[in-house]
Amino acid sequence: MQAEIITIGDEILIGQIVDSNSAFISKELNKIGVSVYQITSIQDDREHILKSLKEAGERSSVVIITGGLGPTKDDVTKHTLCEFFEDELVRDNAVLSHIEELFKKYITTPISDLNREQAMVPSKSTVLHNEFGTAPGIWMKKDKTTFISLPGVPYEMKGLMIKSVLPKIIKEYHRPHIVHKTIMTYGLGESAIAEKLEDWENNLPSFIKFAYLPNIGRVRLRLSAKGEDKEALIAGIEKQVKKLYPLIGDIIYGEEEEDGNVEKQIGTLLTNKKMTLATAESFTGGSIAEHITAVPGASNYFKGSMVCYATAVKVNVLGVPQELIDKYSVVSEEVAIAMANNVKSKLGTDFAIATTGNAGPTKGDSDAEVGTVYIAVSTPNGTFAQKFVMGRHRERVVKKSVNKAFELLYKEILNF
Repeated sequence: MQAEIITIGDEILIGQIVDSNSAFISKELNKIGVSVYQITSIQDDREHILKSLKEAGERSSVVIITGGLGPTKDDVTKHTLCEFFEDELVRDNAVLSHIEELFKKYITTPISDLNREQAMVPSKSTVLHNEFGTAPGIWMKKDKTTFISLPGVPYEMKGLMIKSVLPKIIKEYHRPHIVHKTIMTYGLGESAIAEKLEDWENNLPSFIKFAYLPNIGRVRLRLSAKGEDKEALIAGIEKQVKKLYPLIGDIIYGEEEEDGNVEKQIGTLLTNKKMTLATAESFTGGSIAEHITAVPGASNYFKGSMVCYATAVKVNVLGVPQELIDKYSVVSEEVAIAMANNVKSKLGTDFAIATTGNAGPTKGDSDAEVGTVYIAVSTPNGTFAQKFVMGRHRERVVKKSVNKAFELLYKEILNF
């Protein structure tokens, strides 16, 4: 049971938007035992669409198409689907009524004939109701392949996938089980982990696949199994995970299916302990706070952040003494500690993170070399800061520092 995804739109190919739809669709299909064989991005072009539909249909049981369903002339997907299926467009009165209702309730501009054209669908299709937009989903079959056309607008596509597409695939297709277990690690690189796991990896059962998913400052380790007996797959993976912990247990920070990323684990710990957190960020520019607030329920433990990018803001707003900066430099252990202490005091929290450093490309207000950063963590028992040299690539310096800050904080919270 395998699927393909075809995204249609010049805006993807020229880099104007990022194709987040394919990632969502792939993840949801995988949950129900459908493997994605290929993802293709193509232009809003009749010949290109026809060629892609033909090739995908020869390879896969399900082909999901996103994009090209808009009311304007550059959106040609519906007309091309009719050509591919030797079909014609007909008006669907239920879709038309829905479009008119949307305009009546939520849209201030008058409805036009172009908008009403959204109710034209292939006569051989099963129409999938799009409660959030005017373009319905389209479900069609040719030989042994199902073709599903969805709007490219992410929230419309997601609504159709969850409420219509996935339940219909589950009902119509027999699917194997696909089981994943992802282990989260921090503080050790991919190659160093691989050395520690060489013997373990070489002795994995044939039905389990193992993959390294590296990011800056963190590596995810994924075990995957596919088959008919779900319980046997789960048991097989769990057996191998138990062997994994004695080898690298000191760098494991949880399992993705259960705990999510380290930001979520920090949130869970703080919530359970009824403790709170604040951040003071310089060169990370609010990235730490962004990761924290991306976790649902962060308001239970996260009080706020002060982004003190300029030296004057560190002094005048956060209250770092000017004489401390003059003596030690703005990029220093002493200033990082002062930032963490002050934000914790001002916001009345149990913990605080602070960052100061030179991310580059120039040195800014400090003579510290580009890539030099200090990360401070303030706890109920005191405050400390550590120095790191993160390289000379600006994006890498920021991302690696954010991940390191969470690693340091997580270890401290566990002590309470």
